Amino acid sequence: MKTFEQFFNQPISFPATTGWYLSDLGEARGKQELFTRQSPQKLKVLREHALIESAVSSNRIEGVEVDKARIGTVLFGRNQPRDRDEEEIRGYRDALKLIHEQGAGLPLTTEAILQLHQLSRGTIWDAGKFKDEDGEIIERYPDGRSRVRFKPVSAALTPEWTARLIADWHRCLRDRQVPGLIALAAFNLDFLCIHPFRDGNGRVSRLLWLLQAYHLGYEVGRYISLERLIEQNKERYYETLEQSSQGWHEGKHDPWPFINYVLYIFKLAYKEFEERVDQTVSPKGAKTALIENAIAVTTVPFTISDLERACPGVSRDMIRQVLRRLKEEGAVESLGRGPGAKWQKKGNTLKRG
Repeated sequence: MKTFEQFFNQPISFPATTGWYLSDLGEARGKQELFTRQSPQKLKVLREHALIESAVSSNRIEGVEVDKARIGTVLFGRNQPRDRDEEEIRGYRDALKLIHEQGAGLPLTTEAILQLHQLSRGTIWDAGKFKDEDGEIIERYPDGRSRVRFKPVSAALTPEWTARLIADWHRCLRDRQVPGLIALAAFNLDFLCIHPFRDGNGRVSRLLWLLQAYHLGYEVGRYISLERLIEQNKERYYETLEQSSQGWHEGKHDPWPFINYVLYIFKLAYKEFEERVDQTVSPKGAKTALIENAIAVTTVPFTISDLERACPGVSRDMIRQVLRRLKEEGAVESLGRGPGAKWQKKGNTLKRG
Protein backbone atom coordinates (compact mmCIF):
# COMPACT_ATOMS: atom_id res chain seq x y z
CA MET A 1 0.00 0.00 0.00
CA LYS A 2 1.30 3.47 0.91
CA THR A 3 4.87 2.42 1.63
CA PHE A 4 5.00 0.18 -1.42
CA GLU A 5 3.54 3.01 -3.48
CA GLN A 6 6.50 5.15 -2.46
CA PHE A 7 8.85 2.41 -3.65
CA PHE A 8 7.01 2.01 -6.94
CA ASN A 9 6.60 5.70 -7.74
CA GLN A 10 9.97 7.23 -6.90
CA PRO A 11 13.65 6.26 -6.79
CA ILE A 12 14.59 4.62 -3.52
CA SER A 13 17.51 5.95 -1.51
CA PHE A 14 18.47 3.75 1.43
CA PRO A 15 19.82 5.31 4.62
CA ALA A 16 23.37 4.15 5.34
CA THR A 17 22.18 2.27 8.42
CA THR A 18 19.82 0.22 6.27
CA GLY A 19 22.67 -0.81 3.99
CA TRP A 20 24.76 -1.93 6.95
CA TYR A 21 21.92 -4.02 8.31
CA LEU A 22 21.28 -5.66 4.94
CA SER A 23 24.95 -6.51 4.54
CA ASP A 24 25.16 -8.08 8.00
CA LEU A 25 21.94 -10.03 7.49
CA GLY A 26 23.02 -11.29 4.09
CA GLU A 27 26.15 -12.69 5.71
CA ALA A 28 24.10 -14.20 8.54
CA ARG A 29 21.77 -15.96 6.11
CA GLY A 30 24.80 -17.29 4.26
CA LYS A 31 26.02 -18.98 7.45
CA GLN A 32 22.55 -20.17 8.46
CA GLU A 33 22.85 -23.63 6.91
CA LEU A 34 26.17 -24.21 8.65
CA PHE A 35 24.64 -23.40 12.03
CA THR A 36 21.52 -25.49 11.50
CA ARG A 37 23.66 -28.59 10.85
CA GLN A 38 25.15 -28.37 14.33
CA SER A 39 23.96 -30.49 17.24
CA PRO A 40 20.38 -31.37 16.15
CA GLN A 41 19.30 -32.24 19.69
CA LYS A 42 20.40 -28.84 21.00
CA LEU A 43 18.63 -27.10 18.13
CA LYS A 44 15.47 -28.98 19.05
CA VAL A 45 15.71 -27.39 22.49
CA LEU A 46 16.12 -23.96 20.88
CA ARG A 47 13.01 -24.56 18.77
CA GLU A 48 10.95 -25.49 21.80
CA HIS A 49 12.14 -22.46 23.76
CA ALA A 50 11.44 -20.16 20.81
CA LEU A 51 7.89 -21.49 20.50
CA ILE A 52 7.21 -20.86 24.19
CA GLU A 53 8.80 -17.42 24.21
CA SER A 54 7.03 -16.33 21.03
CA ALA A 55 3.57 -17.35 22.22
CA VAL A 56 4.06 -15.71 25.62
CA SER A 57 5.83 -12.52 24.48
CA SER A 58 3.59 -11.68 21.53
CA ASN A 59 0.51 -11.89 23.76
CA ARG A 60 2.17 -10.11 26.65
CA ILE A 61 2.90 -7.13 24.39
CA GLU A 62 -0.88 -6.85 24.03
CA GLY A 63 -1.50 -7.23 27.78
CA VAL A 64 -2.43 -10.93 27.67
CA GLU A 65 -0.67 -12.95 30.39
CA VAL A 66 -0.99 -16.25 32.23
CA ASP A 67 0.43 -17.63 35.46
CA LYS A 68 4.05 -18.70 34.80
CA ALA A 69 3.34 -22.02 36.49
CA ARG A 70 0.65 -22.68 33.88
CA ILE A 71 2.65 -21.87 30.73
CA GLY A 72 3.84 -25.42 30.07
CA THR A 73 0.36 -26.82 30.60
CA VAL A 74 -1.25 -24.19 28.38
CA LEU A 75 1.22 -24.66 25.53
CA PHE A 76 1.78 -28.41 25.62
CA GLY A 77 -1.03 -29.88 27.71
CA ARG A 78 -4.33 -31.31 26.52
CA ASN A 79 -6.59 -29.80 29.15
CA GLN A 80 -8.96 -27.04 28.14
CA PRO A 81 -7.73 -23.46 28.79
CA ARG A 82 -9.02 -22.00 32.02
CA ASP A 83 -9.77 -18.54 30.68
CA ARG A 84 -9.65 -16.22 27.68
CA ASP A 85 -5.96 -15.35 28.14
CA GLU A 86 -4.91 -19.00 28.16
CA GLU A 87 -7.02 -19.63 25.08
CA GLU A 88 -5.31 -16.81 23.16
CA ILE A 89 -1.81 -18.00 24.09
CA ARG A 90 -2.62 -21.56 23.02
CA GLY A 91 -4.16 -20.22 19.82
CA TYR A 92 -1.01 -18.27 19.05
CA ARG A 93 0.96 -21.46 19.58
CA ASP A 94 -1.22 -23.18 16.98
CA ALA A 95 -0.58 -20.34 14.52
CA LEU A 96 3.16 -20.60 15.13
CA LYS A 97 3.12 -24.36 14.58
CA LEU A 98 1.31 -23.87 11.27
CA ILE A 99 3.98 -21.45 10.08
CA HIS A 100 6.93 -23.50 11.34
CA GLU A 101 5.58 -26.71 9.82
CA GLN A 102 4.70 -25.28 6.42
CA GLY A 103 7.29 -22.50 6.21
CA ALA A 104 7.67 -21.04 2.74
CA GLY A 105 5.03 -23.51 1.53
CA LEU A 106 2.29 -21.49 3.19
CA PRO A 107 1.38 -18.74 0.69
CA LEU A 108 0.68 -15.21 1.80
CA THR A 109 -2.95 -14.65 0.86
CA THR A 110 -6.02 -12.99 2.35
CA GLU A 111 -7.20 -16.44 3.41
CA ALA A 112 -3.91 -17.13 5.21
CA ILE A 113 -4.12 -13.83 7.08
CA LEU A 114 -7.68 -14.58 8.19
CA GLN A 115 -6.65 -18.09 9.22
CA LEU A 116 -3.79 -16.79 11.37
CA HIS A 117 -6.15 -14.30 12.99
CA GLN A 118 -8.70 -17.02 13.70
CA LEU A 119 -6.09 -19.32 15.25
CA SER A 120 -4.55 -16.61 17.41
CA ARG A 121 -7.90 -15.26 18.62
CA GLY A 122 -9.57 -18.58 19.45
CA THR A 123 -13.34 -18.73 19.87
CA ILE A 124 -14.00 -14.99 20.13
CA TRP A 125 -16.91 -13.95 17.91
CA ASP A 126 -14.93 -12.02 15.28
CA ALA A 127 -11.93 -14.38 14.99
CA GLY A 128 -10.95 -14.69 11.34
CA LYS A 129 -13.06 -11.70 10.29
CA PHE A 130 -12.11 -8.21 9.18
CA LYS A 131 -13.33 -5.35 11.39
CA ASP A 132 -16.87 -4.17 10.72
CA GLU A 133 -16.59 -0.75 12.39
CA ASP A 134 -14.19 2.16 12.05
CA GLY A 135 -11.92 2.89 14.97
CA GLU A 136 -8.94 4.85 16.22
CA ILE A 137 -5.68 3.84 17.88
CA ILE A 138 -5.77 5.71 21.17
CA GLU A 139 -2.90 6.16 23.59
CA ARG A 140 -3.93 6.49 27.23
CA TYR A 141 -1.77 8.10 29.90
CA PRO A 142 -1.57 7.19 33.61
CA ASP A 143 -3.12 10.55 34.57
CA GLY A 144 -6.27 9.75 32.60
CA ARG A 145 -5.48 11.81 29.52
CA SER A 146 -5.60 10.23 26.07
CA ARG A 147 -4.82 11.10 22.48
CA VAL A 148 -5.49 9.66 19.04
CA ARG A 149 -2.21 8.17 17.88
CA PHE A 150 -3.45 7.03 14.46
CA LYS A 151 -6.67 6.63 12.50
CA PRO A 152 -6.55 3.37 10.50
CA VAL A 153 -8.21 2.58 7.19
CA SER A 154 -12.00 2.46 7.35
CA ALA A 155 -13.79 -0.87 7.77
CA ALA A 156 -15.40 -0.49 4.33
CA LEU A 157 -12.02 -0.21 2.59
CA THR A 158 -10.15 -2.79 4.67
CA PRO A 159 -10.69 -5.92 2.49
CA GLU A 160 -9.72 -4.05 -0.68
CA TRP A 161 -6.65 -2.41 0.84
CA THR A 162 -5.48 -5.66 2.40
CA ALA A 163 -5.76 -7.39 -0.98
CA ARG A 164 -3.78 -4.57 -2.61
CA LEU A 165 -1.11 -4.84 0.09
CA ILE A 166 -0.72 -8.55 -0.59
CA ALA A 167 -0.49 -7.88 -4.33
CA ASP A 168 2.18 -5.23 -3.70
CA TRP A 169 4.21 -7.73 -1.64
CA HIS A 170 4.17 -10.30 -4.42
CA ARG A 171 4.96 -7.65 -7.04
CA CYS A 172 7.90 -6.42 -4.99
CA LEU A 173 9.35 -9.91 -4.73
CA ARG A 174 8.68 -10.73 -8.36
CA ASP A 175 10.19 -7.56 -9.80
CA ARG A 176 12.92 -7.28 -7.11
CA GLN A 177 12.36 -3.58 -6.81
CA VAL A 178 13.69 -3.54 -3.25
CA PRO A 179 15.53 -6.14 -1.15
CA GLY A 180 13.22 -8.73 0.35
CA LEU A 181 13.75 -7.72 3.98
CA ILE A 182 12.83 -4.13 3.18
CA ALA A 183 9.67 -5.39 1.48
CA LEU A 184 8.90 -7.45 4.60
CA ALA A 185 9.26 -4.43 6.86
CA ALA A 186 7.23 -2.25 4.48
CA PHE A 187 4.44 -4.83 4.45
CA ASN A 188 4.42 -4.96 8.25
CA LEU A 189 4.19 -1.17 8.50
CA ASP A 190 1.37 -0.94 5.97
CA PHE A 191 -0.49 -3.84 7.58
CA LEU A 192 -0.42 -2.11 10.97
CA CYS A 193 -1.61 1.15 9.41
CA ILE A 194 -4.51 -0.60 7.67
CA HIS A 195 -5.30 -2.27 11.03
CA PRO A 196 -7.66 -4.80 9.46
CA PHE A 197 -9.05 -6.37 12.64
CA ARG A 198 -10.99 -5.12 15.63
CA ASP A 199 -8.32 -6.69 17.85
CA GLY A 200 -5.26 -8.86 17.35
CA ASN A 201 -3.54 -6.76 14.66
CA GLY A 202 -0.18 -6.71 16.43
CA ARG A 203 -0.14 -10.46 16.96
CA VAL A 204 -1.10 -11.22 13.36
CA SER A 205 1.52 -8.76 12.09
CA ARG A 206 4.22 -10.62 14.02
CA LEU A 207 3.02 -13.96 12.69
CA LEU A 208 3.18 -12.56 9.15
CA TRP A 209 6.65 -11.22 9.88
CA LEU A 210 7.74 -14.78 10.71
CA LEU A 211 5.98 -16.28 7.67
CA GLN A 212 7.49 -13.77 5.26
CA ALA A 213 10.95 -14.38 6.73
CA TYR A 214 10.53 -18.04 5.76
CA HIS A 215 9.57 -16.95 2.24
CA LEU A 216 12.81 -14.99 2.03
CA GLY A 217 15.00 -17.79 3.43
CA TYR A 218 15.64 -16.17 6.81
CA GLU A 219 14.76 -18.99 9.22
CA VAL A 220 16.22 -17.64 12.44
CA GLY A 221 12.70 -17.31 13.88
CA ARG A 222 12.58 -21.09 14.12
CA TYR A 223 15.28 -21.01 16.82
CA ILE A 224 15.15 -17.52 18.33
CA SER A 225 11.90 -15.83 19.31
CA LEU A 226 11.47 -12.66 17.27
CA GLU A 227 8.51 -11.79 19.49
CA ARG A 228 10.66 -11.88 22.62
CA LEU A 229 13.19 -9.54 21.05
CA ILE A 230 10.37 -7.20 20.01
CA GLU A 231 9.01 -7.25 23.55
CA GLN A 232 12.45 -6.50 24.96
CA ASN A 233 12.63 -3.51 22.59
CA LYS A 234 8.95 -2.60 22.88
CA GLU A 235 9.46 1.12 23.47
CA ARG A 236 11.48 1.45 20.28
CA TYR A 237 8.84 -0.62 18.46
CA TYR A 238 6.08 1.83 19.33
CA GLU A 239 8.29 4.89 18.79
CA THR A 240 9.37 3.89 15.29
CA LEU A 241 5.86 2.77 14.37
CA GLU A 242 4.49 6.17 15.33
CA GLN A 243 7.29 8.00 13.52
CA SER A 244 6.76 6.02 10.33
CA SER A 245 2.96 6.21 10.35
CA GLN A 246 2.80 10.03 10.43
CA GLY A 247 1.53 11.18 7.02
CA TRP A 248 0.90 7.57 5.93
CA HIS A 249 -2.57 8.20 4.48
CA GLU A 250 -1.15 10.94 2.25
CA GLY A 251 1.86 8.82 1.25
CA LYS A 252 4.19 11.41 2.79
CA HIS A 253 5.44 9.28 5.69
CA ASP A 254 9.04 8.25 6.40
CA PRO A 255 9.10 4.43 6.55
CA TRP A 256 12.78 4.08 7.40
CA PRO A 257 12.63 4.31 11.23
CA PHE A 258 10.31 1.29 11.34
CA ILE A 259 12.13 -0.56 8.54
CA ASN A 260 15.43 -0.19 10.36
CA TYR A 261 13.78 -1.39 13.55
CA VAL A 262 12.69 -4.60 11.81
CA LEU A 263 16.20 -5.14 10.43
CA TYR A 264 17.64 -4.46 13.88
CA ILE A 265 15.46 -7.21 15.40
CA PHE A 266 16.64 -9.67 12.75
CA LYS A 267 20.25 -8.75 13.48
CA LEU A 268 19.73 -9.31 17.21
CA ALA A 269 18.13 -12.68 16.46
CA TYR A 270 21.00 -13.90 14.29
CA LYS A 271 23.59 -12.66 16.78
CA GLU A 272 21.86 -14.60 19.56
CA PHE A 273 21.48 -17.65 17.33
CA GLU A 274 25.20 -17.73 16.55
CA GLU A 275 26.07 -17.32 20.22
CA ARG A 276 23.77 -20.15 21.26
CA VAL A 277 25.05 -22.46 18.53
CA ASP A 278 28.61 -21.67 19.63
CA GLN A 279 27.72 -22.74 23.14
CA THR A 280 26.31 -26.04 21.92
CA VAL A 281 29.21 -26.93 19.62
CA SER A 282 32.19 -26.42 21.89
CA PRO A 283 32.77 -25.59 25.56
CA LYS A 284 34.71 -22.59 24.34
CA GLY A 285 32.39 -21.79 21.45
CA ALA A 286 32.86 -22.56 17.78
CA LYS A 287 34.32 -19.16 16.92
CA THR A 288 36.76 -19.21 19.84
CA ALA A 289 37.93 -22.65 18.75
CA LEU A 290 38.31 -21.40 15.17
CA ILE A 291 40.56 -18.53 16.30
CA GLU A 292 42.66 -20.71 18.55
CA ASN A 293 43.11 -23.31 15.79
CA ALA A 294 44.27 -20.60 13.39
CA ILE A 295 46.87 -19.44 15.92
CA ALA A 296 47.94 -22.99 16.77
CA VAL A 297 48.85 -23.91 13.19
CA THR A 298 50.77 -20.74 12.35
CA THR A 299 54.56 -20.83 12.43
CA VAL A 300 55.24 -17.12 11.95
CA PRO A 301 54.16 -13.88 13.70
CA PHE A 302 50.67 -12.79 12.70
CA THR A 303 48.38 -9.75 12.88
CA ILE A 304 44.73 -9.39 13.75
CA SER A 305 44.05 -8.90 10.04
CA ASP A 306 45.70 -12.25 9.34
CA LEU A 307 43.31 -13.90 11.81
CA GLU A 308 40.32 -12.15 10.24
CA ARG A 309 41.21 -13.67 6.87
CA ALA A 310 41.78 -17.09 8.45
CA CYS A 311 38.48 -16.95 10.39
CA PRO A 312 35.69 -15.72 8.08
CA GLY A 313 32.60 -14.56 9.91
CA VAL A 314 34.47 -13.78 13.12
CA SER A 315 34.50 -10.15 14.23
CA ARG A 316 37.65 -8.20 15.00
CA ASP A 317 36.37 -7.50 18.50
CA MET A 318 36.05 -11.20 19.23
CA ILE A 319 39.57 -11.86 17.92
CA ARG A 320 40.87 -9.16 20.26
CA GLN A 321 39.02 -10.71 23.20
CA VAL A 322 40.54 -14.13 22.50
CA LEU A 323 44.02 -12.64 22.11
CA ARG A 324 43.71 -10.76 25.41
CA ARG A 325 42.71 -13.94 27.21
CA LEU A 326 45.49 -15.97 25.60
CA LYS A 327 47.99 -13.28 26.51
CA GLU A 328 46.88 -13.40 30.15
CA GLU A 329 47.26 -17.18 30.05
CA GLY A 330 50.77 -16.85 28.63
CA ALA A 331 49.92 -18.57 25.36
CA VAL A 332 50.70 -15.60 23.06
CA GLU A 333 52.57 -12.33 23.26
CA SER A 334 52.32 -9.01 21.44
CA LEU A 335 55.37 -7.74 19.55
CA GLY A 336 54.10 -4.19 19.23
CA ARG A 337 51.19 -1.81 19.69
CA GLY A 338 48.27 -0.66 17.59
CA PRO A 339 45.96 -2.47 15.16
CA GLY A 340 48.86 -3.52 12.93
CA ALA A 341 50.92 -5.04 15.72
CA LYS A 342 52.28 -8.53 15.27
CA TRP A 343 51.61 -11.40 17.67
CA GLN A 344 53.28 -14.75 18.16
CA LYS A 345 52.78 -17.98 20.07
CA LYS A 346 54.80 -18.70 23.17
CA GLY A 347 56.06 -22.26 23.10
CA ASN A 348 53.54 -25.05 22.52
CA THR A 349 50.89 -23.99 25.02
CA LEU A 350 48.22 -23.80 22.30
CA LYS A 351 47.03 -27.10 20.90
CA ARG A 352 44.99 -27.50 17.75
CA GLY A 353 41.37 -28.41 18.57
